Amino acid sequence: MILVRELEKSYSDLRRGKFVAVDRISFEAHAGEIYGLLGPNGAGKTTTLRMLSTILRPTGGLATVNGFDVLTQPSLVRHQFGFVSANTAVYDRMTAGEMVEYFGRLYGIDRELLRERSENIFSRLQMREIRDVVGAKMSTGMKQKVSIARALVHDPPVLIFDEATAGLDVLVGRALLDIVSELRDHGKCILFSTHIMREAERLCDRIAIMHRGRILSEGRIDDLLSEHDEHDLEDLFFRLITEYDEYAERLAATR
Repeated sequence: MILVRELEKSYSDLRRGKFVAVDRISFEAHAGEIYGLLGPNGAGKTTTLRMLSTILRPTGGLATVNGFDVLTQPSLVRHQFGFVSANTAVYDRMTAGEMVEYFGRLYGIDRELLRERSENIFSRLQMREIRDVVGAKMSTGMKQKVSIARALVHDPPVLIFDEATAGLDVLVGRALLDIVSELRDHGKCILFSTHIMREAERLCDRIAIMHRGRILSEGRIDDLLSEHDEHDLEDLFFRLITEYDEYAERLAATR
């Protein structure tokens, strides 16, 4: 579903010269799987997701979503995924029902099919009571449900969640994680970015630990713990990041 090979994103900086935000990363994510990108703020997770969703143009490497190339087939790629983040905007003057319908029509969905899908989504996400609530009067949790609903309306095979639980209270956050797990069980390929260890442990079939634009380690959590002789994901996370920072400092000192 998602194939990434040597993907890179770099920028020119007047003071620092070339800045590499994502440094030749490679991974795959499959149908019926939650693949986690786990890393601190600034690790390159969001930049990676924006390249996969065609918002940013990669500097180098290859990335495909459901077989379509993000560089040469961006319009086709956009039909393959739904994107949910903590910063997804909700229109203040539109109701939940209007927003989901609006995005469905943007994807060219037939009106009758759109009505059926909307009914199904509002039922699955327990959103019937907020169908006629305008965005300006929605709680954070309501807005996040609308974001998920509009990401699902065109029934994409791939779903991308970028720090989607940030700012949510415990109950709403747990409900969102339950929805993500259910979507995986329905065969969706899910790319889930987070810096919260418990979310990764609870949800992800496989993870990639990212730092400074690089993938430091990748695989099933149990396998990674065994490989690095650790018993706790948080300990492994901090160990890999600390070791890489120490290596980067030594390398910089020799230049």
